[in-house]
Amino acid sequence: MSGQSGGGGLMSSAGLVRYFDAEDRNAIRIDPKTVVAFGAAFGVLIQILNLV
Repeated sequence: MSGQSGGGGLMSSAGLVRYFDAEDRNAIRIDPKTVVAFGAAFGVLIQILNLV
């Protein structure tokens, strides 16, 4: 019984590991700092537009 309760976790996550390990050479690569900076700038822009 103990083999059935804990065995499914590793097998269910194996596809995700394989998916995230695969790198596509044609994919657009964006630095996480750029995403955060763009989000902050967009938020400031929305706040300025709400004041007008």
